[in-house]
Amino acid sequence: MEQQELQALLDQLLIQVEEVGTFMSNHFGQVKSDDVEEKGKNSLVSFVDKQAEAMLVSFCEEAIPDSGFLTEEDTINKTGERYNWIIDPLDGTTNYLYEIPTFSISIALQEHGETILGVVYEVIRQECFYSIRGGAAYLNGQEIQVAQRSGIDAAMIATGFPYSEFEFVARQMNFMQVLIQEARGIRRIGSAAVDLAYVAAGRFDVYFEAKLNPWDVAAGIFLVQQAGGKVVDFSGGKPDLSGREVIATSGAMHQDFLQLFQDSFK
Repeated sequence: MEQQELQALLDQLLIQVEEVGTFMSNHFGQVKSDDVEEKGKNSLVSFVDKQAEAMLVSFCEEAIPDSGFLTEEDTINKTGERYNWIIDPLDGTTNYLYEIPTFSISIALQEHGETILGVVYEVIRQECFYSIRGGAAYLNGQEIQVAQRSGIDAAMIATGFPYSEFEFVARQMNFMQVLIQEARGIRRIGSAAVDLAYVAAGRFDVYFEAKLNPWDVAAGIFLVQQAGGKVVDFSGGKPDLSGREVIATSGAMHQDFLQLFQDSFK
């Protein structure tokens, strides 16, 4: 896709994302327990997730008719030869249903397996983080970059906890004890897409988590990279978009954190 076409697509997508965000905001605090399903242990879904995804898929399918989709709520099952969308309509569903105002829309577009567009929209704050291939990363029209702080003692670190596959948790909690002593602060806000967007914007220095899904991280990883940050798996290698292992850092913090992680995360 040519740069001009990609920019035009982004411009239209941002309008659609805001419309979907308004739909979510209008129902925030209004979802009844009878409207909530449990997909698995601690994994919830409501009509808001499903309707939001349907709205986004409809737009994206019209924008690129032959595109494929990987979506959290399985609105559509289709793989495109060239273009594929990766969509989380409501990242932070539990926050949403418990009326905790941190949740987001996450959308990535891939061309031949390479991410070329990423959008994370934090709905309540009306903060839209976005970037396209060949461009900078932006927050509501202002260019953003990762933080320039150095040293773990100055680091604001974000993480999350799995809602299944709990064998990971013991090692994570041991490492958290190290971070509590070494870092400036640790945050767990409940939306992986927002965590990654905050690394891109320089609010967090580091984000790490495991046992995620592609729709949780695809757009956010792209944003961090576009804003000058680094994203690796737990071994320090190139991450895939499965979300199974993600460490995202500012460049200035990368080596210090990775060394501490690999020394301490047993």
